[in-house]
Amino acid sequence: MKLLSWLHRWTGGIVGILLAVIGLSGTVLLWEGSWIMLPGADDQATNDPAALGRSIAAALELDPGLSRITFAGEEIGLHQAIYGDGSGAYLAQDGTLIDRWGSMWERPELWLFDLHHYLFIGEAGKTVTGILGILLLGFSISGLILWWRTRKTFRLRLWPARFTTSAIVRHHRDLGVGASPLLILAASTGSLMVFPALSAWVLSPWAAETEARVLPVDLSAPDLQTDWSLVMTRAQAAFPQAAPRRIMLPVDSGEPIAIRYRQHFEWTPNGRSYVWVDPATATIVSVEDPASGDAASAVTEKYYPVHAAKVGGILWRLAMTFAGISLAMLGILATWSFWMKPMVTPNKMRKRGP
Repeated sequence: MKLLSWLHRWTGGIVGILLAVIGLSGTVLLWEGSWIMLPGADDQATNDPAALGRSIAAALELDPGLSRITFAGEEIGLHQAIYGDGSGAYLAQDGTLIDRWGSMWERPELWLFDLHHYLFIGEAGKTVTGILGILLLGFSISGLILWWRTRKTFRLRLWPARFTTSAIVRHHRDLGVGASPLLILAASTGSLMVFPALSAWVLSPWAAETEARVLPVDLSAPDLQTDWSLVMTRAQAAFPQAAPRRIMLPVDSGEPIAIRYRQHFEWTPNGRSYVWVDPATATIVSVEDPASGDAASAVTEKYYPVHAAKVGGILWRLAMTFAGISLAMLGILATWSFWMKPMVTPNKMRKRGP
């Protein structure tokens, strides 16, 4: 038990601030749709293929280096266009430009997302956040074990009663236990998203073998001007009742356009129903329907919406907000108490007595 306590304290003291950053940034992102105060942000999303096609054309007029567009949805009533150079724009659903930025630093929701997922250091940061998730899982479990001996003194509060070492330790212990179910869920879903190989191993008993998808690359007339309204109209025919969520333009000539749809049973906000379309002829070349997937893929699809409170309504969002604030408090106070606690020397121990 002493070794477990030592590992818990030392590891928490080292990574506590990083966990606090993850908790705070994630909490703010939970309410992203409420604080993006731009004209049209509260508009109800419409899924008219012709209007979507005009918006795509408008985004391409701004910059032909368009990479993707996330269409207006339940959270925000604006289309978000992202370009290959990292710039982007918000467009109203009629294609009108609402806001444009040259880098992520000009939009708080973009740099907060990068901070939460990548810690501003790219793919290496993504790996670090995944490891932090695994450590958080370990902290939550070890904290429950260490708390059990003092369970009779449990008192849940968001703020320590006093700023003394003993009060902070007691607060850390009780708050950690109170938030542990949510923290375990957030840590598990976050790490499994970052490490898909780990997720595949965990869910392997429920996975089924699937054949590799081969998309045609010999697309006709690649230089022909794309009719975006026709592309969206024909793609919608593959999933007539689904909501169009994102279009991803091909990087290289001869590749199809990828369009994501969200069917009624999907939890992921942007869906995982794919339609690939020939940009020259607006012909559907391939479709991926998650309704025909295995149990493992159905579980994988739930990671992000549960982690980011994209399902469950206001109650689940409030629950995850409590988890995020708790993680920030636990991380900050654990670091403070670990590094700022006065060193206990042998002389002090003798003065305290047995």
